[in-house]
Amino acid sequence: VQLQAFGGGLVQAGGSLTLACAASGDTFSPYAMAWFRQAPGKEREFLAGITWRGGDTHYAASAKGRFTISRDNAKNTGYLQMDSLEPEDTAVYYCAARGSSTIATIPDRYIYWGQGTQVTVSS
Repeated sequence: VQLQAFGGGLVQAGGSLTLACAASGDTFSPYAMAWFRQAPGKEREFLAGITWRGGDTHYAASAKGRFTISRDNAKNTGYLQMDSLEPEDTAVYYCAARGSSTIATIPDRYIYWGQGTQVTVSS
């Protein structure tokens, strides 16, 4: 499975962005997917995950209430809707998928990664 993340950009504080993660090469459906981010000098941080049917989601504290993860298996695409963005959200955002239907919060549990998309939030 190849993943491509896109939709990042520059946004003012308080604004919104929607990231997308397009999968190709194999069916996306059996895999749980997640979004991570990594700021300069920091470790890769789990943000949100979703099971392959979309019936269960899990959010990190930093994302809960502001970010919404979803997926459309018919389109082989996952999404991360981000609202009320803050300068602290500035990072490279990655989508990932793992060979299991369940969510994991540890990056090493994911075997497929997108290339990352930069999100910059100005104050």
